[in-house]
Amino acid sequence: MTPNSPANTPGEAGFWPRFRGRRSQIALGALAILFCTAPTPGDIGGCGQRAAELDPQIFFSTKAAIDCQRCDECALGTKSCKTACDDPSSYPMSFPDRCLPLVHDGEVCLRALLNASCGDYSQYMSDTSPTAPTECNFCPEPPP
Repeated sequence: MTPNSPANTPGEAGFWPRFRGRRSQIALGALAILFCTAPTPGDIGGCGQRAAELDPQIFFSTKAAIDCQRCDECALGTKSCKTACDDPSSYPMSFPDRCLPLVHDGEVCLRALLNASCGDYSQYMSDTSPTAPTECNFCPEPPP
C-alpha cells in the first residue's frame, strides 16, 4: 500500500480500526450464540446416565437398610427404626400408580438420607408425624 492509498486516507477507516471499535459488540454476539445454542439441563439427562426407571424393590430394600443404619448411628429408638431393622420386608415394594421415578432420582434420595443430620433423621423416623427429604418426594400428592 502506498501512503496515499484509500485505506490510509484521513476520515476513512479500514477494516481493522472498525473491528477494534466493535470488539465488545462482537464478543457479546459470540456469547449470545454460545448460550443460546447450548443444551438445557433437562436435555442432557442425569449426569451422563441413560434414563431408566427406578426398581422399587431395590430402592425400598436399600432405603430400609439405610434407615436401620442411621437409626443405629443416631441412637433412635422409634417403632419405625425397629421396623427398618427387624422387618424391612414391611416397606412398600411398589410406587403409587402413575409414579415413575428414575434411577437417578433414587440415588439422589438415598444420598440425602445418608448425609442427613441425626436431628433430621429423627424427624424422618418419627412415629407420630414422619417427614422425608424433598429429594425423596418423587410423586407428590396433588393438592385437594
